[in-house]
Amino acid sequence: MEIVASNHNKEMCSYKETHPKTQIILCHTSRPILSYLNSLYYRLDGHFRKIPTYVISTDGMTFKNFDIEDHSDFMGDPQVDQQAVVICLENLGWLKYDHLNNMYINWIGDIYKGEVYQKRWRDHTYWAHYPSVQLRECAILLKEVCDNLGIPLKLLGHNVKVEGTETFTGIVSRSNYNELWTDVSPSFDFNKLKKYIDEEKGI
Repeated sequence: MEIVASNHNKEMCSYKETHPKTQIILCHTSRPILSYLNSLYYRLDGHFRKIPTYVISTDGMTFKNFDIEDHSDFMGDPQVDQQAVVICLENLGWLKYDHLNNMYINWIGDIYKGEVYQKRWRDHTYWAHYPSVQLRECAILLKEVCDNLGIPLKLLGHNVKVEGTETFTGIVSRSNYNELWTDVSPSFDFNKLKKYIDEEKGI
C-alpha cells in the first residue's frame, strides 16, 4: 500500500490532542477526488477542519491528511471526532439520470461513466460503484490502523442507522449515525471488504 502525504498545513486542519481511538468511520467524497481534496485544503483559506484522516481514490491511492492520533471536526460532534479515524472513499454517491443527455450525474453535475448500482434508499435510486481495488486498499489500511491503535478489526457491516453507533468499537459507516447521510451507499460491498480483511489477517 502506498500512502501519499497531503501537502497542506496539518496544524490548520486537525487538533493534536491525544484521545483513545475506538472507531473507524467509513464515508465517501460525493465528488471526484481532485475537486474533493481541493475543497478540503483551500476552503476557509486552509483553515477548514472538517477533514478526514485518509482519502482513498477509486484506483487505490491513499492520501493521508494528518496523524491517526489527531482528529478534526469531520463529524461535528467532539465526542465522536476525538475517538474516530475517518477513511473517506472517492465515490460520487447518489446519482440522477439525465434523460436529455443520456448520462448519470451527481448532485453538482459531475458526469459519472462507471458502473451504476440501482436500489431505492434514502430518497435516491442510482449509486456510483466502489471498485474492488479501492476496497482492497481500504482493507489493507483498516488492518494497519487497527493494529497501530488497538481498535478491533470488526465491521458493523451495514449502512443502516443504529442508535448508539458512537459506542460501537470497530468499523462503522457515517450512514450508521444518521438517516440523512448516504455514505457509505447501498453499492458498498461489505461482504467483499470483509473477505479482503480476512485475507489481510491470514484467515
